[in-house]
Amino acid sequence: MSLQVENLEKNMAKLTVEVSAEDFNKALTASYKKNRSRFNIPGFRKGKAPQVMVEKYYGVDVLYEDAIQEALDHSYPDAAEESGLEIVSRPEVSIVQAEKGKPFIYTAEVAVKPEVTLGEYKGIEVERARPEVTDEDVDTELKKVQDQNSRLVIVERAVEDGDEVTIDFEGFIDGEPFEGGKAEDYSLKIGSHSFIDTFEDQLVGKNAGEEVEVTVTFPEEYHAKELAGKPATFQVTVKEIRTKELPELDDEFAGEVSEFDTLDEYKADIRAKLAEKKQAQATAENEDNVVKKVVENATMDISEPMIDQQIRSMVNDYSARLQSQGITLDQYMQFTGMTLDTLKEQMHPSAESRIRTRLVLEAVAKAESLEATEEAVNQQITSMATNYKMEADKVREALGEDGLDQIREDIKCQEAIDFLVAEAKLV
Repeated sequence: MSLQVENLEKNMAKLTVEVSAEDFNKALTASYKKNRSRFNIPGFRKGKAPQVMVEKYYGVDVLYEDAIQEALDHSYPDAAEESGLEIVSRPEVSIVQAEKGKPFIYTAEVAVKPEVTLGEYKGIEVERARPEVTDEDVDTELKKVQDQNSRLVIVERAVEDGDEVTIDFEGFIDGEPFEGGKAEDYSLKIGSHSFIDTFEDQLVGKNAGEEVEVTVTFPEEYHAKELAGKPATFQVTVKEIRTKELPELDDEFAGEVSEFDTLDEYKADIRAKLAEKKQAQATAENEDNVVKKVVENATMDISEPMIDQQIRSMVNDYSARLQSQGITLDQYMQFTGMTLDTLKEQMHPSAESRIRTRLVLEAVAKAESLEATEEAVNQQITSMATNYKMEADKVREALGEDGLDQIREDIKCQEAIDFLVAEAKLV
């Protein structure tokens, strides 16, 4: 394999890679072995015809697609390493020559890690975030606990906003019932907006035992295409009305929900915990504001392919989070009416911001000769081992050298954040 490297504008580079004719012939043979079961040539059992007969009968072109992929898979990683470039995107490959008996030649355009010019980064002045816990904050937290310990009681009155009702319903479009439009003993919270259009609003003021005709229109982007945008009528029977009954906020309540005997003691504990939480939030806000200003003071030229690579990573992470909730990315797209291109477009500003921040922190770490100690690396591995319920040496083995290098870079970036905050003037 031979390699030529050409630097392009905006932190892009073009690698021209030449794979020897001998190695490309090996790739053609690998393609033949992979696909030979598909070839049916008179005089031979299916999949048993030799390569020379396949090429003669079908033409050698039939082997090129997989042969090219084979040659790329074997040559590009070596070419990327030999180039000495810090490549930060997928290669954009163009085939220059692919012919049996001749060298296989292709180009790969890639984004390379941009140089960062740091502006002012020591002694940055930012407004200090000041954590403050108000009586209103304590009352809000107390009401959350009160709500969590409420109970539902049946009431003999008309439906009000916030009530939970039990209903039977059946939906009709053009006088005909539709699939999925019928249920019995369905529990619905009024005001939750879990039903379409003004369905819930039209139950307000109705009494238990009352039959109601509810008219709604399905949204244009509704996931069931056969219902999207269509008006519907629901025959609804209100069977039961329940409302929340909140416990009294007194010493007895405090004793039931906490380790304290009085409400005043419980409130004091809530205030202390809120103060701790808000202090942590303020610390994070101070860090963010300092780093943001340092990033604004720095200059760099980031290529679109580098941003695209970051967006792909963010989409994959988002998809994994959805999967953990039992939803596929395709289902999410269907429910929301969003397209993958729209999602990527929305992620673009955040992706660029993440890249800029990371590059600046790496530049600060380099400028200040910050290093990741083995102790810090071991602490990180121990933490991961605890989270994954694995032995530390197994985690280290699974990470490999590339994974360990990533941990070291992450540690250096956190050290850079700590350094910038320590140097900053919080006013």
